Amino acid sequence: MLDWIILILFFSCLVGIVFWVIKHKKDNTSDYFLSGRSETWLAVGAAIFAANIGSEHLVGLSGAGAESGMAMAHWEMQGWMILVLGWVFVPFYAHSRVFTMPEFLSRRYNKNTSSTLSVITLVSYVLTKVSVTAFTGGIFLQSVIGIDFWYGAIGLVLLTGIFTVLGGMKGIMTISVIQTPILIVGAFTILILGLIKVGGGGLIDGWHEVVKFAGSNGSTNMHLVHPKGDVWYDKFPGISVIFGAAIIGFWYWCTDQHIVQRALAAKDLKNARRGTILAGFLKILPVFIFLIPGMIAAALRGKGVLMFTDNNEAYGSLVRNLLPIGVKGIVVVGFIAALMTSLAAHFNSSATLFTIDFYKIKRPNASEHQLVWIGRVATISVVVLGLVWIPIMKSLGSVLYEYLQNVQSLIAPAIAAVFLLGVFNRNITPKAGEWGLLIGALIGLFRLCLMVFDPGTSFDAAQKMITNPALRTGLFTILNINWIHFCIFLFFFTMALMVVISMFTPKAGEQQLQGITYFSQSPEQVKETRESWNLLDIITSLVVVAVCVVFYIYFW
Repeated sequence: MLDWIILILFFSCLVGIVFWVIKHKKDNTSDYFLSGRSETWLAVGAAIFAANIGSEHLVGLSGAGAESGMAMAHWEMQGWMILVLGWVFVPFYAHSRVFTMPEFLSRRYNKNTSSTLSVITLVSYVLTKVSVTAFTGGIFLQSVIGIDFWYGAIGLVLLTGIFTVLGGMKGIMTISVIQTPILIVGAFTILILGLIKVGGGGLIDGWHEVVKFAGSNGSTNMHLVHPKGDVWYDKFPGISVIFGAAIIGFWYWCTDQHIVQRALAAKDLKNARRGTILAGFLKILPVFIFLIPGMIAAALRGKGVLMFTDNNEAYGSLVRNLLPIGVKGIVVVGFIAALMTSLAAHFNSSATLFTIDFYKIKRPNASEHQLVWIGRVATISVVVLGLVWIPIMKSLGSVLYEYLQNVQSLIAPAIAAVFLLGVFNRNITPKAGEWGLLIGALIGLFRLCLMVFDPGTSFDAAQKMITNPALRTGLFTILNINWIHFCIFLFFFTMALMVVISMFTPKAGEQQLQGITYFSQSPEQVKETRESWNLLDIITSLVVVAVCVVFYIYFW
């Protein structure tokens, strides 16, 4: 009863936030989509972290820890990549005063490039982010407080949709600041109690027990070398994982709308950069508060203390069995808020993309009031589409976090290549950006289709359906390429394609490139960027990088 009372108080707090936002809101796109570009570094850092941490971490990352130990840590040790966003890319985005990433590509390349990215992003949000967050949220709520999967998943989506429609970005930023400390403290509580439980009373003993148990499954390291008996090396092939994870990380942290939008909500460059530095520190935490607890849950299951059959239930089992009454309610509140902010981030970003990159283009004279309402309608549409896709997501099976990274490895390379060359190479032409993004995306989509239609356990059935031997062999080869190697190949192929196309197509004019590329910043823009950082920013950034390096050395 105490836990439920705490949950009711939390939902009452949400209602209060919505009423506060409505009372103080301004009916314009800057306020609704970017919180009026008025946020401090604390709100920006908390919002970036909160937008990233969703049920795919509570359920998927912990499940991956229970399944393969440290293998998926590569995708979480990316605080250094958030620094790249703050130090390198935010100045370009801020100086161009864009709302969306497709809008930035439209200025650097052309409208077709912008439209292609918008479509790719919207489809990926509905199929992988909104649906997966709802799906895994339903699993978490069912495993922790016993709510039926469908009630939990649908209720989470509907509640978050209403909150996003009414509260906009201001509401999301507000709840992010509230839930982030609750989430972190609660997660560390579970980590400590789990280590004490598995170690029989001592933290160090608990960690040794976890390492001992994980070692028996060949999952105590990050598979950068090929030790004898490492059953996970073929799936996570050595040094290639670092490059593959970096490509996916660059796309996600430096170019994906729902992350960059939080940085663009800052009131100036200094607050945007310091917000990313804070987020870089916070991004170090998920390995310790989600992945290692998954390893702890697996060790406790091996000892007969916890009983769960699906690894996706690992974290929920820890919360349900380790936390005392009252504390569990507070922690669950923090987790539900995390699920909502992550889901709301995708809803708001989807609405921003549709409103700015499609509706405003077709209706250039639309009023600010009309644009805000179209954003709300777009949010409702994404909510409905996400709900429709949940039954399909329910059939995905285990190791959900790995599945997400696999799909993102097909989306990320082309987008990453287009942004990277677009900012750092003035000679890349608009047509090169257009065709590089389109062709790279289609290649990724082709492999994704093969994955969807592949029976999963065997390629025999597909082979029998294809009579042409050469075609059958070619499809089998494409599908059999390691997903990380395919990601790296597609990234460099897209860049090479763009360089070649640039040799035969007209370059962009100087006016179009002004302020958009690294080498075309005006003296005023360069001065503004330089004045936005100091020695403290450099030192704190180096600390983030050092922690990431030490982690890799320890778990080599």
